Amino acid sequence: MSEELLSFYDEVGGEPVFAKLAHEFYKGVAKDPVLKAMYPEEDLGPAEERLKLFLEQYWGGPSTYSDTRGHPRLRMRHMPFKINPDARDRWLGHMEHAVDTLKLPPLQRETLLEYLERAAYAMTNTFED
Repeated sequence: MSEELLSFYDEVGGEPVFAKLAHEFYKGVAKDPVLKAMYPEEDLGPAEERLKLFLEQYWGGPSTYSDTRGHPRLRMRHMPFKINPDARDRWLGHMEHAVDTLKLPPLQRETLLEYLERAAYAMTNTFED
């Protein structure tokens, strides 16, 4: 009898976990003048939903993100915004806080944070203030 391998998405608890992650992250963004200025919408709800859908898909959940928005093309989608080390570090700080609210086991926490750190560094597109 073979064991079915669970995706990371399933391992950590699926949609409710990624919904909480995105929600907690955007609570921080809403109070951060540098990051909040990058969002054209006053209501961060649509951005929160996009982040949730992207992360769910990336980690093995439903493909709703690509089904509705096409290929993620993260660097291209973020290119219009000035993402310098300060913005990157603020993003990472809010994301780490959001991850910590999930109370994941250490291995899952580190796996998620390592990916988020790589993604944040990849999105950095300027070193100007």
